[in-house]
Amino acid sequence: MQRYILSKKNHITLVSAILIVIAFTSLLGFNNEAVAIWSLVIASILGFMPIAIQAYQALKVKVVSIDVLVTIAVIGAFFIRNFEESAIVTFLFLFGAYLEQRTLNKTRSAIRELTEMAPESALKQMENGEFEEVEVDEVDIGDILLVKTGAKIPVDGIVLSGEGSINEASITGESLPVSKEKGSYVFAGTILDNGTIQINADRVGEDTTFGKIIELVEEAQDSKSEAERFIDRFAKYYTPAVLVLGILVWVFSRNLELAITILVLGCPGALVIGVPVSNVAGIGNGARHGILLKGSEVIGDFSRLDTMVFDKTGTLTTGNPSVAKKKYYGENIEEALGYLASIERESDHPLAKAVLEDIGTTTFSTVENTEVVKGGGVSANIKGHRVSVGNVALMEREGVQLDEQAKADIASFEKDGNSLVLTSIDGELKVLMGIRDQIRPGVKEDLLRLKKLGVKNLVMLSGDNQGTVDAVSQELGLTEAHG
Repeated sequence: MQRYILSKKNHITLVSAILIVIAFTSLLGFNNEAVAIWSLVIASILGFMPIAIQAYQALKVKVVSIDVLVTIAVIGAFFIRNFEESAIVTFLFLFGAYLEQRTLNKTRSAIRELTEMAPESALKQMENGEFEEVEVDEVDIGDILLVKTGAKIPVDGIVLSGEGSINEASITGESLPVSKEKGSYVFAGTILDNGTIQINADRVGEDTTFGKIIELVEEAQDSKSEAERFIDRFAKYYTPAVLVLGILVWVFSRNLELAITILVLGCPGALVIGVPVSNVAGIGNGARHGILLKGSEVIGDFSRLDTMVFDKTGTLTTGNPSVAKKKYYGENIEEALGYLASIERESDHPLAKAVLEDIGTTTFSTVENTEVVKGGGVSANIKGHRVSVGNVALMEREGVQLDEQAKADIASFEKDGNSLVLTSIDGELKVLMGIRDQIRPGVKEDLLRLKKLGVKNLVMLSGDNQGTVDAVSQELGLTEAHG
């Protein structure tokens, strides 16, 4: 019976709220005192039951909890026929517990979202040499696993064979895929965008980097801040103190109503519940938005910080590179853009997607004799024309003459922190594109808000080149930027 009543706390809270509304509507709107009294009595009894059960359970383990104080206060309010107080006190206490539980559930859902990102299965090499799909829990250190295009990396490990590009945004926050080859290290929870690789499992389960991230979020929610520890100590002594105070008031005044009023006013439900709820809500909200707060103590520390360090990609920027600037040279530009799109359509380079999105709808042509120049770009034949797409070094290799205007444009694009994509046809420069990660919408306003809150130094760290980092820093008005 006790378990059933406690399981229906939320329903009891709702019914109590409705009865209280009915009571005051009847009294103030229709002057019907009988309906008001009976509504308040029923609301008081319903709200009293789960609180009294919790008080009894606390006393069984020799703890004088807040529930004990509320139980005595409600009984006293009943004794003096102050049904308004008893109904409202029980409702507010149950409503506070509901808010706390709701916040905890939301926070747990943030952890579930993280957990769902973790891989559930893996292709494991069996004794006969064949690969079979198994639960990720069945993978041990030293096992050889096969990962195909589009699949999640199931464990942390080392690439034994094959190559491909992996999206490591879930671990590093970097939006651009990272090329992996034999000997490269890969992380669980990341996604193989293209290619096929075999890996040797190095860390599995909760020991993986992704597993540690989930563990940190869970630990952060369990840890208590200095304010919470103070409230715990406060509640331990406060409840008995209020009970003693109520008794003393009755002893000296012989006014039972006054003594019970002291007990009712002394119920510190909001104070006891408020601190942990606000901290848990902050940690859960941070987790949902990709911010890991290591414990509620950190939330308090934020009020005193004067320096904040940011990553660039995916934090200050969108993490999705796009064409920011472009320049055309000569004639037949539509044809040149069609050739460029035809080559980029066959490429798995991270910048190719940005180029194709910028060009949009166009006419594709057959690409022949493709030659990939490592660290430079791609050259190929299209309809009898020699087409090269890549950086300045590739243009020089192909003998493309860059006039003063083109050189000035290139210097300007680089100064603004763009990655360059040049396109030449038969040795003549046709298209220059500058691609960079765009500033995240609203981030300027957020940084200004941080400055107003007392954060004096805004520092950015990035793996990009210093030119790109400086361009972003200047646009956002940061204090320091290191690439």
